[in-house]
Amino acid sequence: MNRILGIGSRIEHPDHGKGVITNVTSQMYWVTFMDKGLETIATDADFTVIEAVEGEVDTVSFYEVEKSLREILKKWSDASEIVPIADKFRGGTMVLQPKDSSLSNKEIPIETFFHKIVMLRDRLRVMEQKINASKVLDDQYKIDLQQYITRCYGSLTTFNVLFKNQSQQFKGESSK
Repeated sequence: MNRILGIGSRIEHPDHGKGVITNVTSQMYWVTFMDKGLETIATDADFTVIEAVEGEVDTVSFYEVEKSLREILKKWSDASEIVPIADKFRGGTMVLQPKDSSLSNKEIPIETFFHKIVMLRDRLRVMEQKINASKVLDDQYKIDLQQYITRCYGSLTTFNVLFKNQSQQFKGESSK
């Protein structure tokens, strides 16, 4: 008889990658995978247990599961977040056209540009974490630096149209 894993168990599936079990029945696991999103798999499917969670299965809200999942994946995963590009831009090209028509255009795959935007966002997040965790900087200086980072995010909101998922877009200062 197979052992049933509890909610919060981390697994790695050969097709779907790393994920966290978010719901359980005697026959199925609902697993939120980093690359593939929510999938159901049989409890006897081929996967590797990274960390098993024992105990009773409790019902929790989807919001709580999603929030916990993000925290677990950020804490334990060595892979960076998968950020999909909006479908309408997949395979597209960005053209930089100089005003002077005697000069040639520069064409860049949109996915290459998007990847650089995502890397910039990730580096801003790391810098933000390092500032907030610093024992050397005083609180007022941390606040000042945080405001600059927030303004950087705001400047990058122009590129939100490239993101498939709204939850992964840039957010600047609120107008409230």
